[in-house]
Amino acid sequence: MTTVHMAPVPSSTVVAYRDDGPLSRAMGMLVAGQLPPLPPVIAGTFVTGVLLVLGVAGSDGLAVFAPAVTLLLAGPGSSHAHDGRLDWLVPPILRVIEYTFIAACGFAHGVHPVIIMMLLGALAFHHYDLVHRLRQRVYAPAWLSTFGLGWDGRMMVVSLVALTGWLTGGYVVFALYLWALFGWESLTCWLAAPQAGAEAADTGTQD
Repeated sequence: MTTVHMAPVPSSTVVAYRDDGPLSRAMGMLVAGQLPPLPPVIAGTFVTGVLLVLGVAGSDGLAVFAPAVTLLLAGPGSSHAHDGRLDWLVPPILRVIEYTFIAACGFAHGVHPVIIMMLLGALAFHHYDLVHRLRQRVYAPAWLSTFGLGWDGRMMVVSLVALTGWLTGGYVVFALYLWALFGWESLTCWLAAPQAGAEAADTGTQD
């Protein structure tokens, strides 16, 4: 049976909850952790809300620019330690932005609610799984955030699909991809969790 190696959780679990993708992490490296994360995320939420109200990816398509705006504002804060008193708010705010954007784009283009829920369900499963991993003091392998694209990459994909006008098919393909990726990785990871999790906990206790 293949052994799954589970990496220890980073020092700041708040950062781990962000679920950043390659784009957001790259922007964070540019500022080397010097940018506080909460104010830019709040600004991104406001701008995204305005774009959704004005366009909702409909006739003028203004909402398709929301992912780029959110990435430019929230991405640089990904390398910060998130050790401020209210920095724990950043991950749930990012979840609200991502889920709202995906749902708004889908409904605006007439995507069936079941298909929208398929895509949102894959994300909810992944984030629920992430919470329990951190409670066991283990974290997903680094490649999962790359292939899972992160909140930033997933919003970009939905935006590009919206520009092509192929929302229904795009949502189905994307949902199946994420379910297969997150489901397979979670299954193999948790099958290895008892021994790996205990070793990680013992190591943390000794430290």
